[in-house]
Amino acid sequence: MKGKEAAKLFYDNNKFKRAGAAPKRAQKTLLGEGGVQGLDGKPHRHRKSMFMSMMNDESLEKMRQLIKYEWEFAARHFTDQKEIILYEESKKIIMRAICSWAGVPLKEDEVKKWSDNMAAMFETPVSIGLEQHKGRKARRDSEEWIKEMVEEVREGRINPKENTVLYQFSFHKDHEGNLLDSQIAAVEIINILRPAVAVAIYVNFAALALYQHPDERKKLAKRDDRDFEAFVQEVRRFYPFFPFNGAKVKEDFVWNGYKFEKDTLTLLDFYGTNHDSNFWDNPELFKPDRYINCEEHPFTLIPQGGGDHHTGHRCPGEWITIDIMKTSIDYLANELSYEVPEQDFSYSLVEIPSLIKSGFVMSNIKRK
Repeated sequence: MKGKEAAKLFYDNNKFKRAGAAPKRAQKTLLGEGGVQGLDGKPHRHRKSMFMSMMNDESLEKMRQLIKYEWEFAARHFTDQKEIILYEESKKIIMRAICSWAGVPLKEDEVKKWSDNMAAMFETPVSIGLEQHKGRKARRDSEEWIKEMVEEVREGRINPKENTVLYQFSFHKDHEGNLLDSQIAAVEIINILRPAVAVAIYVNFAALALYQHPDERKKLAKRDDRDFEAFVQEVRRFYPFFPFNGAKVKEDFVWNGYKFEKDTLTLLDFYGTNHDSNFWDNPELFKPDRYINCEEHPFTLIPQGGGDHHTGHRCPGEWITIDIMKTSIDYLANELSYEVPEQDFSYSLVEIPSLIKSGFVMSNIKRK
């Protein structure tokens, strides 16, 4: 299904359920088993409230400062290199920032290892053969890494601040008042780390948009937050990320003349909805100005899910995504000068996720 009305239907919790919808292949790589994405009803609302409690103004401001610091740290090193692959560097920048924000100890010599592990989980959800095994191993290793941390927090051997993700999930109790199994706590902490690192995909597409649309880049020189917000939202709408989400029908019902039978797997087309010409004017054009006086709707721009953040299945980390992108775009547009050598900018609309083939190579980088 695609479009605003289909999205409204898909996120109606009386019509669809998430339990059992994700294939095992995705659970073993992308999602993990027992996490919030596969819950319904009271268990989902209770677990989701834990995620949402971390998205307060103070916490988000801390994330903004951390991602800015990490970009500044990385920029100093970029000038010493002949060229960089932005996608690879962005993963490391974000991994440092999100771990610091979440209270997860991360040594500098471990940054590449764990950022690559996070990426392997979202780069291989539908792969087969060796790539699938790579994703599964990354999932197992990462869960073991975080699970051990959770147990050390509970034993008092690691003492993160109380307002951090590591602390909160280590002592989180489920809707029945039971402490989360340390394995499930690890899955949920990774549900913060992994999607944040995946924003490197958007950073790559943002760099491509800046390169291919120089007039839009010039607008960002004014550093008006409305322009940044519009540019970020258009990158999220225009370029592919994860193409769809799935759910199963709770009970038989009919919608628009079509019968949905119980337990039927139903997919909502994110990319198609974000390019639906019934709502978007000239959807195949990159036009950030479309957001300047645009009324937001929770079921039209859905790169990370639709509906309500608090009670529905829309991604609770959406604000973090937007903040990471704004800071990254500011550095790419206003803080750095660089050359973009000839390379393969193509990307697929059938691969999950879609990645720029070259990873976006930048050379001769200097501070402005």
